[in-house]
Amino acid sequence: MRFSHVTVPTLREKPADAETASHELLIRAGMMRPAAAGIYSFLPLGALALARVENIVRDEMNAAGALEVALPTLHPSEPWIQSGRWQAYGPEMMRMKDRQGREFCLGPTAEEVITSIIARSAPSYRDLPINLYQIQTKFRDEIRPRFGLMRGREFRMKDAYSFHTSEEDLDREFKAMYGAYVSIAKRCSLETSVVEAATGLIGGSESSEFMVPSDIGEDVLVHCESCDYGANAEMEKHRPAIKMGEAAAGSLEEVHTPGMTSIEEVAGFMKTAQTSVIKCVLYVSGNEPVAVFVPGYRDVSESKLAMHLGTDDFHPMREDEIERYPDLAVGFVGPVGLDGVKTVFDSELKGVKGVICGANRSDYHLRGVEEERDFNAEPLFDVASVQEGDLCFKCGGALKLSRGIEIGHIFKLGLKYSEPLNAVFSDKSGELKPIIMGTYGIGTSRMLATVVEQHHDEAGIKWPRAVAPLPVEIIVLGTEDAKQVETALKLQADLKDRGLGVLYDDRDLSPGIKFNDADLVGLPLQVVIGKKLASDGTVDVKTRYTGLKSAFEVESAADMITRALDEAP
Repeated sequence: MRFSHVTVPTLREKPADAETASHELLIRAGMMRPAAAGIYSFLPLGALALARVENIVRDEMNAAGALEVALPTLHPSEPWIQSGRWQAYGPEMMRMKDRQGREFCLGPTAEEVITSIIARSAPSYRDLPINLYQIQTKFRDEIRPRFGLMRGREFRMKDAYSFHTSEEDLDREFKAMYGAYVSIAKRCSLETSVVEAATGLIGGSESSEFMVPSDIGEDVLVHCESCDYGANAEMEKHRPAIKMGEAAAGSLEEVHTPGMTSIEEVAGFMKTAQTSVIKCVLYVSGNEPVAVFVPGYRDVSESKLAMHLGTDDFHPMREDEIERYPDLAVGFVGPVGLDGVKTVFDSELKGVKGVICGANRSDYHLRGVEEERDFNAEPLFDVASVQEGDLCFKCGGALKLSRGIEIGHIFKLGLKYSEPLNAVFSDKSGELKPIIMGTYGIGTSRMLATVVEQHHDEAGIKWPRAVAPLPVEIIVLGTEDAKQVETALKLQADLKDRGLGVLYDDRDLSPGIKFNDADLVGLPLQVVIGKKLASDGTVDVKTRYTGLKSAFEVESAADMITRALDEAP
């Protein structure tokens, strides 16, 4: 592959909309170009790198016994309506009609389609288990696509679906997919951790996320310093390190707090800590207000709240909605004497004494509040967010928070799709029973970007060999020197005979530009053919990942390059 012939349009300047290293470098290195917001075209080197990632995924899925299929991108609405997700998916699902007026969507995932296929085959217990997977382009109309391939609207994904006769067999497959995902991440040189996670719109009883630690990650991860507990903050469990409201209750006192609506203002005015103040966050769900009470030093975890409300159709009360609820003293809402409003209490508020809360009239708070005496914290749920230093519910160790990029997610679906779509199997006695399912997704284009996030420096990408688009770049410094060109072409042919692809920079440009582009593109080995060829018959070889440079004699260069690649990261 020649640099002068192939489309590798490198850029010197950072793209204006690039917020992350992977977004910047994949564009600057000529590996992709934007087509629209959150939609990208892969150019030759980018397509090769993506193929390397997807081939690793394919290898591990095949080794685990899964079978590859090809499913449609355009899905009919009927199975989605049957499963109940046609409306639940909301505006992220791209919907359209054909010329006959039938409704379709661009598939964001394929549980409905694959379950319908299996349902029509009416398998017996002898036909199961089976695990079917595809690697395909998916579409989700993200409201705010960002970070390049990290949160795009169109993306590449491997999605697999397994079908079982028993929960025990689903457990076995879940563990097999867990192991396959760990192997995939390791082969792609990604440092990962596996955490418990919420099942979200996919549904099911249990799921695990495969996370890559990163400051740009959109997920908050919780890990115990003393044991193996780890979870996404969306569904973590913790014990508070600070006991809230242990002071004597005293008498209930109303205090004038003009214009003080924030926890910081109220705690400062009352000369107390935020751990002694009850926070109220107002939401609207189904056109009805919901008052959520949490400790003043914590926030509401909306993912936990969604689980307890049984819906994610809610939002913080907006300014334009306040006038609809004139009985609510917004900014001063408290649990004492609050009537006619749906309430949710965080479990940490049970038994608190001597705390402060809103008085349910503007510009006033109550001091000396005691749960049970002045209000009952019912219903009681874990809806507060975790904080650094909280305690592990398993061992009592300190919890640490970090951010991570989700590259994979595996689910135990159970009967969520098989029952509404009537996917059944006949057991040994001939009785029809619903098939038990699992689903397993891994974002291949997101993995590609995550590799770049973990493997780059100030000069550009540092591809690990396993996922590099090509292993070697040959750089000819004197394109007018017939001997240099002849040596480059022979070396390229020798490496090709060894099964090694080469990017040959034959452009008539300055050495500085070529070296900068080579580091930007970041192939594992750079072979420089220049004046040393005439003076001592050698070529220079640089390992991009380590920066280590060596001089090899031309006669042995192909063998030495092959050996260097074997030792490359």
